[in-house]
Amino acid sequence: MGSRKLQVVLPVLFAIVMIVGMLIGFQLKEKTMSPQFFNPSSRSSLQELTELIKNRYVDKVSADSINGLVANELLKHLDPHSVFIPSSDLSAANEDIMGNFQGIGIEFRQMNDTVNVMSIMPGGPAEKVGLMTGDQLIFVNDTVSIAGKKLDGAAIRKLFRGPADSKVKVKFLRAGKLQEVTITRGNIPVSSVDAAYMIAPKVGFIRLNKFAERTYEEFMTELEKLQALKMESLILDLRGNTGGLMKEAVDMADEFLEDNKLIVYTEGENTPRTEFTAKRPGLFEKGKLVVLIDESSASASEILAGALQDWDRATIMGRRSFGKGLVQQQFQLSDGSAVRLTVARYFTPLGRNIQKSYADGIDKYNDEVVGRFHQTDSIAKKDSLARTLKKYKTPAGKIVFGGGGITPDTTVLFDSSLYTRAVLQVLMTSTLNDFAYYDFVTNRKQYTAFKDAADFKVNFKVTELQWNRFVAFAAKEGLNFNAIDARSKDFILNRIKSLIARQVWRTNGYFVVANDADILVGKAVKLVQ
Repeated sequence: MGSRKLQVVLPVLFAIVMIVGMLIGFQLKEKTMSPQFFNPSSRSSLQELTELIKNRYVDKVSADSINGLVANELLKHLDPHSVFIPSSDLSAANEDIMGNFQGIGIEFRQMNDTVNVMSIMPGGPAEKVGLMTGDQLIFVNDTVSIAGKKLDGAAIRKLFRGPADSKVKVKFLRAGKLQEVTITRGNIPVSSVDAAYMIAPKVGFIRLNKFAERTYEEFMTELEKLQALKMESLILDLRGNTGGLMKEAVDMADEFLEDNKLIVYTEGENTPRTEFTAKRPGLFEKGKLVVLIDESSASASEILAGALQDWDRATIMGRRSFGKGLVQQQFQLSDGSAVRLTVARYFTPLGRNIQKSYADGIDKYNDEVVGRFHQTDSIAKKDSLARTLKKYKTPAGKIVFGGGGITPDTTVLFDSSLYTRAVLQVLMTSTLNDFAYYDFVTNRKQYTAFKDAADFKVNFKVTELQWNRFVAFAAKEGLNFNAIDARSKDFILNRIKSLIARQVWRTNGYFVVANDADILVGKAVKLVQ
């Protein structure tokens, strides 16, 4: 019974992470309405009530709390994706879509009440002054101690972020010796490309994590590199990509589709129909193309996958996408807050709106995703789609569906048998990440001696001695791996190796190694070869 409970926890966690991501993955229009759109002289009873509470209520209530409560209660009755953003949260909410922030360029994690540098951005401000992975941060600007105490991650980030060209002094421990550097903050790009490499002879692989302001530019850079390596087929991985800017998805689709082909159109009660078409010769209009999706692929990811599916340009593989067919536009409010309001629906070239129903409320809307991880539920839902949803026919005669997300051409269901009790236990903790970090710091010279991630993948193997060290490390966290089945052990060994690769070659290195054990990626490679 305990194992059965664990087997449903991981999908729930996946769903929670995905839904949180959906708050960022919206279709932001290029223009937003200014506060002047509203008539300041026209006061509603709602505004009067808000003022009355602020001025006459028995206890003190902040204006932000009142505004946020009223706005969110109102918006949640419209649809699941219209949201109010308080002024205090607006900068962070926009950061991911902007594709950059201002700071020092490190990833950190607090372990044993010490802030450890987990990785350094190549060429960033921290690397320029010699900060290294494995350094332990002790003081900021001489007076702020960040060691020996539990600190909130947001509070730590606030210390290191600030305007470009401003300075921050950091004291840190390296090999037991206290050192000090002064770092000049800079503009830190947040890449949309997790990985881009030749996964097999003549087969390229690109994985995108979002559609931000520079996603198309980053994608084109990587696509050109792969073509220079004689790529003839491409696997585009959009799993876990909750969306972002519609324009970036449209520009990417243009690289795969011939001129004048419709990519997507938007339309709403107060928004006239607007069509987006392919306008220029694309860089990869010919050649085999596979797009990978899952239940957390949403909005802009679905626009791209839907356009390519409708025109028979790509084979869509994986699991049914989330089903977000609503377009949000961000409106700035006079107090510095903002609202992302649904202003239109988007439709694929065949006229499909793939928005799933939210008639039963937001909770059921979000919970529906969890069932897709289970094989019987997935099969039942696929059969239900075939019976109840409107069908469309592509130019090649393939049947596709509207509503409820993008249904793959080839469905590869979630393999729950892989997630045994042992695997679930370790995935629900930071044990794997922590062990890989400490192992890298201890054996840095060994790992950095490899030419690249591909060399590491082929020529490095986690030894039995390392496995025993991991078992001992996990035991300190209350996890017992002394008796473990072979398949679970292989999964964990691959994850350890992938995380070590990430320490050296960042996310690209991680996926170069991890994709070897990815069933869906393996099927995609076979399809295009």
